[in-house]
Amino acid sequence: MIAEQPVKTYLVGGAVRDELLGLTPKERDWVVVGATAEAMLEQGFKPVGKDFPVFLHPSTGEEYALARKERKSGHGYAGFSCQFDPTVTLEEDLLRRDLTINAIARDDTGNLIDPYDGCKDLNARLLRHVSDAFVEDPLRVLRVARFAARFAHLGFSVAPQTMDLMRTLARSGELDYLVPERVWQETQRALGEDSPHVYFMTLRECGALSVLFPELDIGTHLLRSLEQAARLRVEPIVRFAVLAHHSATQSGDQNSGGNEIEANSCRRFCDRLRAPVKWRELGELVCKHLSKCHAIESADPATKVNMLEDLDAYRQPERFRQFLSACEADARGRAATQPSSYAPRDMLLNAYDVTAAVSAKDLGDHGLSGPAIGAALHRLRCERLAKSLQEH
Repeated sequence: MIAEQPVKTYLVGGAVRDELLGLTPKERDWVVVGATAEAMLEQGFKPVGKDFPVFLHPSTGEEYALARKERKSGHGYAGFSCQFDPTVTLEEDLLRRDLTINAIARDDTGNLIDPYDGCKDLNARLLRHVSDAFVEDPLRVLRVARFAARFAHLGFSVAPQTMDLMRTLARSGELDYLVPERVWQETQRALGEDSPHVYFMTLRECGALSVLFPELDIGTHLLRSLEQAARLRVEPIVRFAVLAHHSATQSGDQNSGGNEIEANSCRRFCDRLRAPVKWRELGELVCKHLSKCHAIESADPATKVNMLEDLDAYRQPERFRQFLSACEADARGRAATQPSSYAPRDMLLNAYDVTAAVSAKDLGDHGLSGPAIGAALHRLRCERLAKSLQEH
């Protein structure tokens, strides 16, 4: 019979890893060895885990999980049975983790516990699996790709043996058991990393891209556009709009340039991924209007006002600016040499600034109603923009 252990608490995972890399941890997670769920509740911890005991600290709100072991019992990332009792050791808990750099612990005196050489891999800038049990969880393909996107700028790469296991998972059919919500969760997080293009490059390299994102043909233009979006420091929703646009243009059922057919393809892509409404709406706008935005320099005032109205810029100015950022990232992705600025962005922002103040009050009391008000506002916006352009 295995004896229970003294109760000890360890800081684990990302917080330890980030501190060793000189980064500021975003959150701290803890593992408790030698304890029971009943003992945690007696100390005031609040339970939050459904499949295994995870608790929130009564003061800090940080997560404390009982040490556990896992055994494969079905398909997909949820197909595991967990053992958590006071006999499970810290080393056994760390063994179930995905990467060695995430399998380092620190005790309350500051000593590192690193049974799987995570520190060595940190120094070598390697993303390496802890054990061959890596292939039991298909979600790890996405997680490794996300970590590759997060740490690419620090020189990290996926270890060859780990990439081989990712290829094994991609061929096994296990990826088919990932629900869209989990794919979206990892992809959304990856889009916010320093090198989001590396996420898709990694998935392509291991063969998972065609399974998880069959709409995408990852070419130089898309990779450069995502890279440029990151350099512009735009938010993840804008980076997704760049991605969604490429999903539509690669779908095979569209004409060249932005149009309603591309928007429909984009809509199907977003629906399949369970993307939030605001993300889908921005993606559709980019699909419909990107090519017109690129060509706006030669447009007359009426065309510019039409575009502003089509984009609903006057009621949703923040989304309008997000649209322009997506177009700029796309243009920079196409360019052989990087321009100092994106002229269509400046032109449309100027047109917006000139016309945004136009309102129904400017129409006077002419008894207009319904569509006639919209038509009159449109004419007045065109007149003000034409006059402004003439003056400058």
